[in-house]
Amino acid sequence: MRTRLLPLLIVLMAGVLLALGVPLAVITAGVEQQKVVIDRIDDAARFASLAQFVTARSDAGTRNGMPGEDERLAALGAELARYHDLYGVRAGVFYRDRTPMAAAPQDMPVPAHGEGARAFSEALAGRRSHDPHQVWPWEEGGRVPVASPVIRDGDVVAVVVTDSPTGQMRSRILRGWALIGAGECAAMLVAVAAAFRLTGWVLRPVRVLDVASHDIATGRLKSRVAATAGPPELRRLARSFNEMADHVEDVLEQQRAFVADASHQLRNPLSALLLRIELLALELPDGNEEIASVRTEGKRLARVLDDLLDLALAEHSAADLQLTDVAALAAERVDSWRPLAAAKGVRLTYEGQDAVTGWADPVALSSALDAVVDNALKFTPAGRPVVVGTAPDGERVHITVADRGPGLSDDELARIGDRFWRSSRHQNVSGSGLGLSITRALLAAGGATIAYAPHPPHGLKVTVTVPRTGA
Repeated sequence: MRTRLLPLLIVLMAGVLLALGVPLAVITAGVEQQKVVIDRIDDAARFASLAQFVTARSDAGTRNGMPGEDERLAALGAELARYHDLYGVRAGVFYRDRTPMAAAPQDMPVPAHGEGARAFSEALAGRRSHDPHQVWPWEEGGRVPVASPVIRDGDVVAVVVTDSPTGQMRSRILRGWALIGAGECAAMLVAVAAAFRLTGWVLRPVRVLDVASHDIATGRLKSRVAATAGPPELRRLARSFNEMADHVEDVLEQQRAFVADASHQLRNPLSALLLRIELLALELPDGNEEIASVRTEGKRLARVLDDLLDLALAEHSAADLQLTDVAALAAERVDSWRPLAAAKGVRLTYEGQDAVTGWADPVALSSALDAVVDNALKFTPAGRPVVVGTAPDGERVHITVADRGPGLSDDELARIGDRFWRSSRHQNVSGSGLGLSITRALLAAGGATIAYAPHPPHGLKVTVTVPRTGA
């Protein structure tokens, strides 16, 4: 669940950080350019204050002991040249008709289009340019034009134009963006760490609930959840789960106790009834069919009661798990059943490894194998084989019992193992329909499983799977 929840949280946090970081980066670029624009506006205003004393286009000489127009113009040109040499910024003063008054470099043209032309037009209208197009770091040829009017006696007589390179400005923007990116990355790392902690805190009770639910589903009904961590809602859910598990355990315990008590209490009157049937049979002629039928049904009822008691005990008792040589145990059970198989004319053989260890209750596993082998011998005709084998498979050991009996259909395979269920084709075979149910209960207590599958061309293959390591 964490792998599904974390990407969602990370995407949301990345979206929030981008929503904050992108505008901040745009603002940073705007602030850097605005600093350049303000600085150029101040420089243009200073050049305009010098240019407003240059009143004529031709040399005027010296009048009344004051410097002539040529000296003022020369001073303006020298100031522009020093400015260009020092800062690398092109600057010029142009008359309204776009002829140059002074410029550095001297061949600097009047902007004819783009931002420069717009700034020049604004200055002719008496306004200083203040909002040039934003230059981004990837625009290597980008420049910042700024124009300021030269006003004398209330009229615009000339325009000061500065055309600034943007290399340093773009470098500063990139450095600012690098800091923002570093901050975003650090914030993202902190957010991911917080998401890990948050999801761990939220999902820890869910994982504990999942483990406890699996334990209960596999027969470990004592499993419970410690409701001490996680959000209040999940702690309340854990308490409710424990209450539900207690209630389910009590109900199952009452059911098992009832089945065991009923089976035990019915055995005495049934034994007395069978004894009276035998006494009654002594008073009747030999070979009486009714007495034989009653005797058979009485024995069948006794066998059902015994199986019910065994089932109740199997579901109630805890497994004594220990490291067991499963292969040796399976081979031993085959040897024990071989005389009965020989008497029925069935070839019972063991195939598989000599030693494979597994984690199981030896008594429960032996009883389960006895039930499966007994079932195979019942339905296998004389002259046909029943093969028992063991094989390791990673963390598990498979014990297979394959017969060559009539087998089962798909619908019958889905029902095999249900309590009291028997195939309609096998009603004449002795049994209570509880043997495989008892087997499943015995195996489930130790974490083992049992599965059924067809054994082509005909027959049934039963697979008992035992874990190789303890829980």
